[in-house]
Amino acid sequence: MRDISGTKISDTRAVSHLSRLSLVIAVCASALLSVVGPTQAAPAKDPLPADIPDYQAALDAVKSTDVRNAVCRFLRTPVPTDSAGGPVQTIPETAEPCQGLPLFTIKDPVALNEITPGFVAGTTPPLPTEAIKLTQLVSSLSTTVNGRNVTVMLAPTQGGGWHLAAVRDGDSDAAHAGKATLGTFVFTEPQIRGWYQLKLTTVEPINDQAREGLGGQASVSLSDYQKLVKARYADKLPGSEYDTKGYSSGYSLQPTDDDGPSSALLLASGSGTALALVGGAALLHRRRRASVR
Repeated sequence: MRDISGTKISDTRAVSHLSRLSLVIAVCASALLSVVGPTQAAPAKDPLPADIPDYQAALDAVKSTDVRNAVCRFLRTPVPTDSAGGPVQTIPETAEPCQGLPLFTIKDPVALNEITPGFVAGTTPPLPTEAIKLTQLVSSLSTTVNGRNVTVMLAPTQGGGWHLAAVRDGDSDAAHAGKATLGTFVFTEPQIRGWYQLKLTTVEPINDQAREGLGGQASVSLSDYQKLVKARYADKLPGSEYDTKGYSSGYSLQPTDDDGPSSALLLASGSGTALALVGGAALLHRRRRASVR
């Protein structure tokens, strides 16, 4: 038996400190994993993302013939040269929409997380579980097709599962969302198209819009980030004077778009029926309004 000495006391304190630190890390990790709701048990030989419910349904959707055909119809339609207010181009129905196009696959979808209304309003605490939520899934193509990059967007289906919501030009959303790593989350502030990485309770910018949104800072605490977005949007939430006067509930530090001018294929109620090809700004407008509801 060792004598009771300063060395032994020091060792005991070190072990105690390490135990407390391990507990804090475990609690934080658990909080992060619960951000987007109930998790799905993953098969041992084919693990699925624990932060995306019904992920197998999402995989089935992006690999389905209907979604692939929708992407092919989109790729066959020229990008509109006019702005969002220009004439709508209808998408012709063809028996084999993918015939003659280069071969491509749709990548596995990744989570698109957005800031929550409560976080923006300041009515919820600055915690990862309160700050962001899963709103959609995004995928991109394995290769460019006729010089175009494409994003496939999935929305949750009532009662479970996922369905095709839209197809749009550009792949920046999927590229940014795919930067999430084990123990971190990526989320967007859609009003300025800013993308951030959340590491426990630290927010770091990913793109130029996010860096501008943080005032050029390399990182801020989640608490300080909440103050920034509250100042930007709290008076523009649904029900506010800004909203009731008919203005968009989005906000822009300056008009920017990672992918530049784009187009989007909007689908009817997730049914898979293509309606029209319209300017990408219309889709962005819809996403901006939805993000603060």
